[in-house]
Amino acid sequence: MDALVLLLLALAWDLTLGEPPAKLHPVVWFGRIAGFVDSRYKRRSPVLDFLSGSLTALIVIAFAFLLSIVPFYAPFPLNYFFAVYLLKSSFAIRSLHEHVSRTITDDIEEKRRAVSMIVSRNTKALDEAHLNSAAIESLAENLNDSVIAPLFYFLLFGLSGAVVYRAVNTLDAMLGYRNERYEFFGKFSARFDDVLNFIPARLTVLLYLPLGGRKVIEYSRLARFKINSDKPMAAMSAVLGVWLEKRGVYRFPGKEPKNEDIKRALRVYWLVVTEWVIVVILLLATGVCPCLSL
Repeated sequence: MDALVLLLLALAWDLTLGEPPAKLHPVVWFGRIAGFVDSRYKRRSPVLDFLSGSLTALIVIAFAFLLSIVPFYAPFPLNYFFAVYLLKSSFAIRSLHEHVSRTITDDIEEKRRAVSMIVSRNTKALDEAHLNSAAIESLAENLNDSVIAPLFYFLLFGLSGAVVYRAVNTLDAMLGYRNERYEFFGKFSARFDDVLNFIPARLTVLLYLPLGGRKVIEYSRLARFKINSDKPMAAMSAVLGVWLEKRGVYRFPGKEPKNEDIKRALRVYWLVVTEWVIVVILLLATGVCPCLSL
């Protein structure tokens, strides 16, 4: 299968059709496997919890890898259909835009409901400005997780790279919390996700440079709160000139974020996505990525 053709078909699917049905979405499958073990495993000790959580993650990762090689054993044209389906499922350009767009409303309760769909924090405790901030933060973070990183690993390792990355990112979203239940059970998933996102998060910052220039670099130096996720948020804050804050965790300076700033953030989002897609297409078309293996 040709990697460039595969990518173009997956992009066309994403932009025209959006996400596959939930029951048929690989991300849902990854989550169900992890959730099945999580709900049935009774926490015992830090060591046993870590080993059990690590084994759970490895099972999901192995399943993702096996899923990614199914197309190579299918006859034409089913092989292309399965491959395009899996690659498209590894990234979410259109749906991310749609979810964040729903937060643009003057109805504070509707805004809380929409923001609660894309962040894990308690939106009932947030005022309007912090709800706007949370929406923009989620857009910036998921630009890396849902677009830049999957295609980065597609460039390096082909379809398997993109699908396995999505599995690890799903594991982190489900299990990677610093609380009593997941401190040890989810540690492997969280640390593995940190490793995989280290380069993409910084690559995302570079993609903001044409839009924000030196200010992006200055803000990225302030991003010392987390290993990866604060880097894209710092860059978005710099370009928009608005403050982004999660109380008690991080704050980037600027003016108070409003509905109009979410609209601006979405325009920035599409510019960065376009930059990255062009880069990926050029790298595939010129054969610059020798590690690519479909």
